[in-house]
Amino acid sequence: MGGVDYYDSLCLESAVPHYSARIYVTLRPSVLDPAGTAVQSGLAHMGYSNVGPVRIGKYIELTLDADSEATASQQLDRMCDQLLANPVIENYRFELQTLATA
Repeated sequence: MGGVDYYDSLCLESAVPHYSARIYVTLRPSVLDPAGTAVQSGLAHMGYSNVGPVRIGKYIELTLDADSEATASQQLDRMCDQLLANPVIENYRFELQTLATA
């Protein structure tokens, strides 16, 4: 209330566009998912026998500055390949949205 939040201060500091990214990381279909199996078993023991196979993944949100959406997308690809996902056993996808500027 009445203050400037982080995203507003980013927009006031530069003319470089700011982006919000939602990143979804999931195991490749060929990789076994013991955590998913445990969740499915737990749900069955709770009486939810109608639940099929469960796969567990990661959800990541971040903001970044980039000159263009294409540049932001390229940076996100590198981030995912190098740190956020293990490309040997995981797939990823992301949604990129431009944040409103002041």
